[in-house]
Parts: sequence; structure tokens; C-alpha cells
Amino acid sequence: MQEMTSIERVRRVLERKGADRPPSSVAPWESTLKKWVAEGHLQAGEDVHEHFDQDIRRKAGDLNGVANLDHKDVILEETEETILKLDGNGAKYRRHKLHESMPEHVDFTVKDRAGWQEHLRSFLLGLDLRRIPLEEYRKDRAFSAEHQRFFCCHGFGPFELMQLAVGHENLLMGMALDPEWVKDMVSVYVEMTIRHQEEMFARAGYPDGMYYAEDLGFKGKPFMSPAMYREILQPGHTRLFDFWHGKGFKVIIHSCGYVEPLVPGLIEAGMDCLQAMEVKAGMDLPRLFDRFGDRIAFYGGIDARVLASNDRGQIDKELEKVAYVTSRGGGYILHSDHSEPPEVEYETMKYFIRKGREAGKRQ
Repeated sequence: MQEMTSIERVRRVLERKGADRPPSSVAPWESTLKKWVAEGHLQAGEDVHEHFDQDIRRKAGDLNGVANLDHKDVILEETEETILKLDGNGAKYRRHKLHESMPEHVDFTVKDRAGWQEHLRSFLLGLDLRRIPLEEYRKDRAFSAEHQRFFCCHGFGPFELMQLAVGHENLLMGMALDPEWVKDMVSVYVEMTIRHQEEMFARAGYPDGMYYAEDLGFKGKPFMSPAMYREILQPGHTRLFDFWHGKGFKVIIHSCGYVEPLVPGLIEAGMDCLQAMEVKAGMDLPRLFDRFGDRIAFYGGIDARVLASNDRGQIDKELEKVAYVTSRGGGYILHSDHSEPPEVEYETMKYFIRKGREAGKRQ
């Protein structure tokens, strides 16, 4: 098969058609990049995606989803290791300074429908250009076009935006005890997202596809039942995905955690590709392909812990998953099941990309 450009390659895979090889994508932690720079493998400030000849760019496009943009973050507590802030959602987060990790949820002003109505809802209804990272988006889109890379606009789905505002516990309790409140939040955040992304594209040009981060599970279980997903969250996803399908774009959904029970609903909503497929949470790429490979493409599913072992025999074994999918006609994008931690050696990353591309070539 004739060699394709990255844009052609990714489009073909998202349509579950044959490509010359699997597209690939890397996402090293900042600490991983710093290590590789210190070791002399990368130049400071070098674009890691171009260094590894990656096919997809999804760096730019995140809207500022904080409700009150006039609020200046308030530092409530600071130590040598952590900092605790109150943000424009009225949310208190403690973040680590010395290492990369998810912030600790400390407390939330909004815990119910009354708090949502009083503190957040009205701020999210209009167009506010401060939400749009216009110059960052324009710059990365132009860079992607120059290098013929498939450019995804990165964004956050409604569940992710809601949990940042009210916290997982309040959100999930709301889904159980006051679903109409959460349905309203879903609708407001979806419309806010469409309104601002469409404005961004009108000013700086359209991407090649859409990518939404939407973590819907943890180890062994999703955050909600499939029935609860369909009743409360799926209508918002359908509205969001259908809007971009109407513009001709495929929609990639990232979700950490065990989300297999929710995949049928996500497919009904219009998801074109599932990203991450976190192995340690219980996700399994071949099983997912067997169940859903005739309807969606896949992106990831390779255990980052295996990459961190730097054991090439284990990596080869893990890459058998790629061959399983592509040899059966599935659409697949090479990636780990999360991000690549600093334990991953530079030469291991090069090996993973090279062998993954080889394993995924259709015979």
C-alpha cells in the first residue's frame, strides 16, 4: 500500500478502513520529557510529537470551563510541597508542586441544585471570549497543517466539567437523588462547549476531528450504571457528538477507568473512537474489539506499566493486541493506555513506536 500522510492515515483508521500502518501518538509526562532532555535525547523545548514522527496532535483547544472568570484564584494554604486554592467554581483543590498527580478534591461550594443556581449557572450561559484559547489553538492548528498532522481539537466533556465544579461525590449523589439537576448541568455545559468551540473555529479555522476527555470510571467499575448514563448523560453526548458529525468530524472520546458497560451507550450517542482503555482498571483491547470493533475504532490500550518495565519481550507480548485488532480489519491508533511516566526509557519509546507500527500493518 502506498505511503499515506498522517491526515490520510488517521481518517482511514477512524473510518475503520485500511491504512499503510497504524497512526501513532505519544503523551509523555513533563517529568519524562525533562529526563530525556537531561539525558541528551531531546533538545529543550523540542516538539516531542515531531521528534517521534507522530500522526496526531491534540494539544490545543481546551476551553476555560470555570464559571466565574472574574474570580482570581485565592491561595488558602501553601507549603513547600503543596498549594491549596479556591477557584472560580468555588472549588478547593490541593495540588502538588514536586511531582505530577491529579489534584486533591478538598471541598466544593456547590453541592446541590440550589448552589448550582446561585453560584454557577448564570455565568455559563453567554459567549465569553476569555474562555477561548484562540492564539494557542491557531498556532497549533497552523503547525499541524504545515507538518500534515491530523489535528484534533482537545476539550472536556460535560461530566468532566461538572465534576470540576461540584466534585465526583456531589455529582454522583445528584445523579441518584436529583437527576433533573444534573440533566440541566449537562445541557448547560454542552451548549457552552459548542458555542465557544464554534466561535473559536470561526475565528481560527476548523480542526480535523474532535477529542473529548470524559473520565467515566475507576478500577473495575464505571462511575454510574448504564441505565443512569442513558437517562442523564447520553442526551448531552448525543447533542455534542451530533453537532460535530454535522460538520463532518469524527469524535474521539478519552476515558480513564473501567467503562466497558458504558460503551454501548457511548456508541449510541455517536462516539467514533474510544481512547485510553486503561489496562489496570480492567479494560482489555481484544475483548473490546470483539464486542464493538464493527462500530468504533480504538486508540491506546497498551499497558503503560509494561512500557515502564523497559522489557522488550513484555512489550512485544503486549503489542500482540495491536495485531489482533488490525489483522481482523479493525481501526487502531497506537498509544499507551494513559501517559508515559519517567520510568520509560527513551530507547524503549522508540522501540515501542517502531514495533507497534510493524505489528499493526495489515497483511
